[in-house]
Formats: sequence, C-alpha cells, structure tokens
Amino acid sequence: MTALLLDGQKVAQAIKLNLTQKIAQLTQVKPPELVVILVGEDTASQIYVKNKRKSCHDIGMVSHAVDLPFHTSTAELLTIIDAHNTNPAISGILVQLPLPAHINSSEIIERIAPLKDVDGFHPYNLGRLAQRHPLLRPCTPFGIMQLLEAYGQPVTGRHAVVVGASNIVGRPMALEFLLAGATVTVCHRLTHDLKQHIKAADIVVSAAGAFNILNPQWFNAHQIVIDVGIHRTNNTLHGDIDFHALKNRVSAITPVPGGVGPMTIATLLQNTWQAYHLLKA
Repeated sequence: MTALLLDGQKVAQAIKLNLTQKIAQLTQVKPPELVVILVGEDTASQIYVKNKRKSCHDIGMVSHAVDLPFHTSTAELLTIIDAHNTNPAISGILVQLPLPAHINSSEIIERIAPLKDVDGFHPYNLGRLAQRHPLLRPCTPFGIMQLLEAYGQPVTGRHAVVVGASNIVGRPMALEFLLAGATVTVCHRLTHDLKQHIKAADIVVSAAGAFNILNPQWFNAHQIVIDVGIHRTNNTLHGDIDFHALKNRVSAITPVPGGVGPMTIATLLQNTWQAYHLLKA
C-alpha cells in the first residue's frame, strides 16, 4: 500500500487564494497589516520570517519588518510591542521564536494585545481554546486540523497521540484534538514505553524536535502520521520521522517539507484576517 500524501502546500494555496480574493474586495479601506519582529540573526528564523513576509505580500496584506540586533533587551522589545499594540493600523503582531536566551519570552508573549496575537500563544487565546471557545488559535496545531479536514480524515472518536509537549505545538495540539472529540495522549521526555503509545494510536503527531526517535516498526496500516519536525542533514530537509520508511506502511502521512510548514503560514494569515475584523468590531 502507498500512504495518502497529506499535501499541505496544496491546501495552503487554497486558503491563500480565498484570502487573496477577500482582501481584493477591500477597495474602500486599508488591508490588514502584520508586524513581524525578528531579534538576532538565527538562520532558520530568518528563513521562516522571510517566508511569512512573502506570503503576506502575495495575498495583498501589508507586512512590516522589524529586525532587531541580538543584544536587544526585554525592556526594549516590550516598548516596541507597546507601540504596535496601540497603533490602530496594525492588525497583528508576531514575534519570531525562539528569542535569544537573555530575553524573557513569556513576558514578551503576554505583552502582545490578545486580539493582535496572531500566533495564538497569549494565555488569553490558549485559555479560550482550553475552554472550548477558541478565538485566535496557535497556527501549527490549527493548521494540522484544517489539513486533516481537507483530506476527509476523521478525528472524532479516534485516539490521537501527540509526541512533544511544547507550548507552541504539543500542548495546543492536544487541546485541538480534544475540541474535535478525539481521545488524546501526550507523550514527552518522561514518558515510559513510547512504543506502546504509538502502536495504540489512530493519529500520531510528532513534534519531538528530534530525528528518528519513533521507530517505523511501531506503526501500522490504519494510522495517520503528521510530522511537525524539520531538520537539515547533509543539506537535505527531513522531519522527525523516516518518511521513506513509513510511506508504504501507514494510511496517510505528511511530507517534509511541504506538509505542516505551509499550513502554519496559511493559518497565520487566517489569524491576521480574523484579527483585522475583531479589532474593527
């Protein structure tokens, strides 16, 4: 058997086309404006930010680049965020993570106005998701849910196993699955017998941030595999999981690249569009 390829690039393009059409209709008012803040010169972060800014431009949104030196302090960054919080022209604020170690990331995230928090990381937005009344949702988890829906992959009543418990992916991913009516297991670095959890899953989301910790032999033909990881080895990009070992073993799988990544950016654009309207309400 050959697994169904969950093509995030294809679904993301459809989302972006829909947003492009909506923005094109804003003939009497300014389009949404997104501020993307990058601190330091981390190569991976620079690539992510470049892709986000390009995607804004492609659909007709305005993207404001704020590139700051590595030595920027928490206080300096808070002042910049405050200025954009109070600027009525700005629909969304995104601070690219991870930040340099000397900056208090939690303080930065909590300073962003909740209705401009297009990453969906503010405690207000995570709390709303936990209480089953989501507003601006974390981009990668919500992007994954939209990808599953686009390919007609049912979630309700199924057993979803999330590998990784970060605030960015793992924890909000579990909340998204709960919201959709799945039974959820979250595995992390203290989990015992990871193999048995994987074997018992209907859906596996790997956000472990490490390559090859999930043995392909643990998987079976009825499972859906979502690979959030991205790593570079010998100038080749790959995920947490050995795609080539699994593509003929499971029911459906995301490629890396071209799976989750494009959906994350598409969902960011959706959040910015939603924030644009929330702020006008």
